[in-house]
Amino acid sequence: MNSKNLKLLIGVWAVIMMQIHPLVTQAQEQVVSLTLEESIKYALENNVEAKNAQLEVLAAKGTIGENLARGLPQINGSFEFTHNMAIPIMFVPNEPPFGDPSIDSEVLPVRLGVDFQSTLGVRLEQMIFDGSYFVGLKAAKTLRMLTEYDKEKIENDVIENIKKAYFTVLVNRERMILVEANLSRVENLLKETTALNKEGFAEKLEVSRVKVQLNNLKTEYDKIVTATAISVELLKLQIGIPYGVEIDISETLNDHNQADYINEILQNNGYRRVEIDQAKTNLELAKLDLKNNQVQYIPTINGFLAYQRSGAALDFDRAFNSSNWFSAAFVGLNMSIPIFDGFLKKNKIQKNRIQIRQLENQISFLDQNIDVEIFQSKKNLVNSLETLKVQEENRELALEVFEMTKIKYQEGVGSNLEVVEADSALKEAETNYFSALYDALIAKVELEKALGVL
Repeated sequence: MNSKNLKLLIGVWAVIMMQIHPLVTQAQEQVVSLTLEESIKYALENNVEAKNAQLEVLAAKGTIGENLARGLPQINGSFEFTHNMAIPIMFVPNEPPFGDPSIDSEVLPVRLGVDFQSTLGVRLEQMIFDGSYFVGLKAAKTLRMLTEYDKEKIENDVIENIKKAYFTVLVNRERMILVEANLSRVENLLKETTALNKEGFAEKLEVSRVKVQLNNLKTEYDKIVTATAISVELLKLQIGIPYGVEIDISETLNDHNQADYINEILQNNGYRRVEIDQAKTNLELAKLDLKNNQVQYIPTINGFLAYQRSGAALDFDRAFNSSNWFSAAFVGLNMSIPIFDGFLKKNKIQKNRIQIRQLENQISFLDQNIDVEIFQSKKNLVNSLETLKVQEENRELALEVFEMTKIKYQEGVGSNLEVVEADSALKEAETNYFSALYDALIAKVELEKALGVL
């Protein structure tokens, strides 16, 4: 990693830590209060996937630098020192003018070399022409664009998850408040029934029925308390808040029940979707890969310049004596000409063309799929709102039935069993209402995602 990329990476981490620090400091002092907008903001800065996406963008910038470096001069130095412990022997014919008639042999052994030798050099190489280099530069820039789109897609996914987790907490909290009210109501009913039993106006069986109802409510309350705690921890995990930090959701469901906004998104035809940008960028990369394989048929040309100093001596003490060192310099060009590779490039090109067709088909399908997704999401939201309206009416009716049944029982013209059954029906209506409410909130988020307005 070069110094420029390192500084950029340090800068990004500094910004992230500046955003995290106030949150942690606040958490150490008191409970952190969060709105949905604040939760999304913190998540985009602290969520692990969001932070990794930011780092991936930095890595893509480094890739551009790597590809650019291939076209810059490459300078390398070298040093070699050799101690010839046993100098190799060469054989020459024992013939004039170098032969020695006094030696009875057809060949003469000749020891060529010295005990110590060394070489010090520097070599500069410069790419003059390489078609793949220019394609690689464009591909690196396109890859950086893709990482930007990937980052945007991940951020959209984080926002979607935060909204769903946030609404889950809100719904669970509302359910817990309602169950607490139900507990209070049934506890009062139990007191009244117990008093009537003591006075002889109610049977022991009636008291037992109410106790069973109360015990069931307590069990339901414990489950909702646990579900609420779990949903809060899941929200914190999505946001990127440490486990030990306490948070408080400062909004209610009424803050997100905006009829005007719902009507607006139902009339919206949608905006740009990052998935299309991702697909088109992948198509561009595939085309660049095709072009890169095509330019492999073109020769590459490189220039080089080398300078070296060589020295030798029979003794180590004189190995670095300047009088034993000599200079040499080289300059030239080299060209690599592809001739035959067993049809490797041809097959790669054929594969690239198939991949391009596949990506084009995917883009066409993605366009159609987005239209269907928008249509389906709108229908789901409308149906969820209708269901919510019906369940809200059912809850109100169930509450009315319970109150009337309770009054009849208190006046002695109704039975305890009717009160218990009315209470059970009310609980079921409330459960159905909150289930429909959650489905409507999630349907709204799904439509926002389909429209590209998260």
